[in-house]
Amino acid sequence: MSDIVIRSFESGDEEGVIGVILPIQREEFGVAITAADQPDLAAIADFYQSGKGGFWVAEKAGKIVGTISLKDIGNDEAALRKMFVAAEVRGKEFGVAARLLETLMTHARAVGLKTILLGTTDKFLAAHRFYEKNGFAEVAVEDLPAGFPRMAVDTKFYRRKIEQ
Repeated sequence: MSDIVIRSFESGDEEGVIGVILPIQREEFGVAITAADQPDLAAIADFYQSGKGGFWVAEKAGKIVGTISLKDIGNDEAALRKMFVAAEVRGKEFGVAARLLETLMTHARAVGLKTILLGTTDKFLAAHRFYEKNGFAEVAVEDLPAGFPRMAVDTKFYRRKIEQ
């Protein structure tokens, strides 16, 4: 078993969360974005950890190496957001992405969510494979609920129904 712990976001984790997310967005995927462009990162508890939502981190030796969140959008639906895993802990041998998603799905079932939706970009090919392998099906943008928080960079959308 790896020495990576999955836990709920806590006050004080903000810098570590930004330290994982921004380099992946900017350096790996060439998205010209700053922390200021993502005000949700300055208000994680209020934005994500309310209603049926949540925000989790993967931590290795005291350092945040992964994130995943769920934004409650009402009607027993939520948006999966901010799923990022640092390059040094990616892959099956670490299982960080799978464990983050498993934690999120366990929470979703426990709070009675019926559907998880997500948006991503055409560039995140490994993410597309991961989501599809984990029960997400691609949906057309016009099939998203009105409350879905669409990001400007998102071009590909997925839905997963939750069996209780």
